[in-house]
Amino acid sequence: AANGGASPVLLPQSTVSQVALRGFQTSSVSRDIDTAAKFIGAGAATVGVAGSGAGIGTVFGSLIIGYARNPSLKQQLFSYAILGFALSEAMGLFCLMVAFLILFAM
Repeated sequence: AANGGASPVLLPQSTVSQVALRGFQTSSVSRDIDTAAKFIGAGAATVGVAGSGAGIGTVFGSLIIGYARNPSLKQQLFSYAILGFALSEAMGLFCLMVAFLILFAM
């Protein structure tokens, strides 16, 4: 009778340890998935930096074309080009900042 009373007590303990073991395995896999998602998200956010480079090239290409068409507007065109450069570069820096936030703050 004492042996029969001890076996149900051991059964829930082994079930609890199996559940804890499964929880540990799930959290390990979950951490790996989270790490992979961080790297994928940071890479996707970094793609915006390439768009910033293309935008800067377009701005200064348009400056050269505009100056070739009307050299008397040189100062006004240059100030517009600097404004376009600053806005395009800011977008690239924001993309880079988001990538670093994804990697190191989450």
